[in-house]
Amino acid sequence: MLEFIKMHGLGNDYVYMDAINQTIKNRNELAKKVSDRHFGIGSDGLILICKSDVADFRMQMFNSDGTEAEMCGNGIRCVGKFVYDNGFTNKKNLNIETLAGIKKLELITKNEKVEEVKVDMGEPILEPEKIPVLSEENPVKNLNLSLSDRNFKFTCISMGNPHAITFIDEDINKFDIEKYGKIAEVNKVFPKRTNVEFINIINKNKIKMRVWERGAGETLACGTGACASAVAAVLNNYTERNITVELLGGDLQIEWNKNDNHIYMTGPACTVFKGFFEDGKVKVEK
Repeated sequence: MLEFIKMHGLGNDYVYMDAINQTIKNRNELAKKVSDRHFGIGSDGLILICKSDVADFRMQMFNSDGTEAEMCGNGIRCVGKFVYDNGFTNKKNLNIETLAGIKKLELITKNEKVEEVKVDMGEPILEPEKIPVLSEENPVKNLNLSLSDRNFKFTCISMGNPHAITFIDEDINKFDIEKYGKIAEVNKVFPKRTNVEFINIINKNKIKMRVWERGAGETLACGTGACASAVAAVLNNYTERNITVELLGGDLQIEWNKNDNHIYMTGPACTVFKGFFEDGKVKVEK
């Protein structure tokens, strides 16, 4: 039997498990089982809190299809809330090890519980071979792709995981993201597939975003995607460096700091419920 906590950042929901005090086997398969919204707990994936030799904790993340991912901006905020609210630490400044490097968290508390988390997401990666994307351009701002019945121009960035961002004129709420997102995700120019962001520019200080996540489909929010989209908006001279990113699940504040070139993301982290998972059965803690 495994204890879990269902948490979300702006509706981007994951099942979180303590992998320090629990033995968790077959993690890829477990991710698929717990993520199932009909027969499992229901989530965009599984995130494990593990020991680290180089940071306070290590975050291991799996998509709902069982594939392991490098990082999740919404997910790492919830990791901060998980370890603080449940007594794993009393520190409000944490280092979290991920496959995308060590991320620094500043926990913002209210009534001794974490309400928001500011994350130093590090520097955006613009070199095409490191994203990765097959392109001669550096940075990649004019990647033209034909998807089904129309063409798109993508800006490509990595925040430790790959993102392809396109700016569209039509109302993003009516846009067929599934039709175009799932084609773009697996396009041959992306050797490791890609997350895909579709953006409306609202003004110099705000953009509106919908995201098709690699291995998960459309989600209500994506922290790394919001960071990558903010960088793309600046590179294309659409916005300032400190903006609000409006997602289906709510807003994130993203700053691309000119002094250190780091991206800073601030947003909420929420606990939904706790419970136990055993042999495919879910027991909710009351």
